Amino acid sequence: MTTPRSFKGTFFHAPVCGGIEVLRDTLIRCDAEGRILEVLRSDAPTYAEALSEDRAAGRLETLPEGTYALPGFCDLHIHAPQWPQLGKALDVPLEVWLQKHTFPLEARYADLSFARRAYEGLVDDLLSNGTTTALYFATQHQDATRLLADICLTKGQRALIGKVAMDNPEQCPDFYVESTDAALRGTEAFIDHVRSLNSDRIKPVVTPRFIASCTDAALEGLGDIARRCGCHVQTHCSESDWEHNYVLDRHGREDTDSLDRFGLLTRHTVLAHANFISDANMQTIRERGAGVAHCPLSNYYFSNAVFPLKRALEKGVRVGLGTDISGGPSSSIYDNMRWAVASSRALHDGVDARLHWDNRGIRDSQIDWRTAFYLATKGGAEALDLPVGSFEPGRYFDAQLIDPQAANGTIRLMDDLDSDADVLQKIVYTASKANIARVWVAAERVVDRCKDSGVS
Repeated sequence: MTTPRSFKGTFFHAPVCGGIEVLRDTLIRCDAEGRILEVLRSDAPTYAEALSEDRAAGRLETLPEGTYALPGFCDLHIHAPQWPQLGKALDVPLEVWLQKHTFPLEARYADLSFARRAYEGLVDDLLSNGTTTALYFATQHQDATRLLADICLTKGQRALIGKVAMDNPEQCPDFYVESTDAALRGTEAFIDHVRSLNSDRIKPVVTPRFIASCTDAALEGLGDIARRCGCHVQTHCSESDWEHNYVLDRHGREDTDSLDRFGLLTRHTVLAHANFISDANMQTIRERGAGVAHCPLSNYYFSNAVFPLKRALEKGVRVGLGTDISGGPSSSIYDNMRWAVASSRALHDGVDARLHWDNRGIRDSQIDWRTAFYLATKGGAEALDLPVGSFEPGRYFDAQLIDPQAANGTIRLMDDLDSDADVLQKIVYTASKANIARVWVAAERVVDRCKDSGVS
């Protein structure tokens, strides 16, 4: 974008965890880079003058009547190459799922034509679901991972991407394992490539798949790269009984402490899942400033436990949401907001009806839709240290337009029954892809289905 833009309409966001703000009949003014300069409510002294000025300059976009703008979603955990198997092989243990289904699929990304077909479909799918920022695990393949970065840049998605490091022959199949030198040199080469793109929208990520897939030499080398390059780090942490116990057996300590020992627990680290972390682990994660990608839907299939979300938030851990494509059979953060609420209630109430209520669950574990909405937006942005996720000055205008009246939509509103808060709650619980009429990244349209949805 080369000129400033302004937007007038009704906006919902969550500036703080557990709280929402309704910006009705509000003017949001952006600079030429898509950053928000001002948020002017209709009763602001300068509102009328600013509105007239922007309209006269031809930079005003008025949101259609009856629509609502939400911040774009931040998805903190996506296995980009697994998108073709979304909804498959969900009935086997994690280690079987990896060896029999997932590693063979990821190995196919040596074929760039296959990689292009899959990655273009993935990015289109996520953008149309309102995901404007994505944190991606790619594969070991240098060319395919660079292609993913190029596709995200072309399509306008804000993306953080890592070439996966996997050099442990004891846990990786012969057809999908690399040398320690290739893992380290490949990581540095990909970082150099991303930085050569000269785009703030695409960032490189140091990506040890998880401790089991990496030798100690690789983990140590990746920690050194993370220190030198100052870029993000992503990995799995205490995801399942198998993975958590594997690290205990191999290192004599839990994932959190092991990653910290290798220099991989930093202010820019995102730990996927973390279902089995202890209170002491949470303290370490908070002290290092790292974040957790909570993947509630995927956890039901592969993680053997419910992440103690509320306890982590109370201890000051940064948390956002992740789809964990394809461990989670949905590419929608809307689904994961709903499962975040549901899983927290399951943890609170317990699931074994044979036990007395007093002993069945872990009390005071539940969250509500407001917290889930925060995690999907500003919570994820804060975990990534990115200026997105809410409609506040200094943050980029990454947003999605919700049309409750879309022909094939799933939101049901009644003017005489639904308050503004009710509208947002219904969007969180019932919106579908059909209701997302438009998506912006840095104030630029990257998805526009308004004609299909009946608005202009």
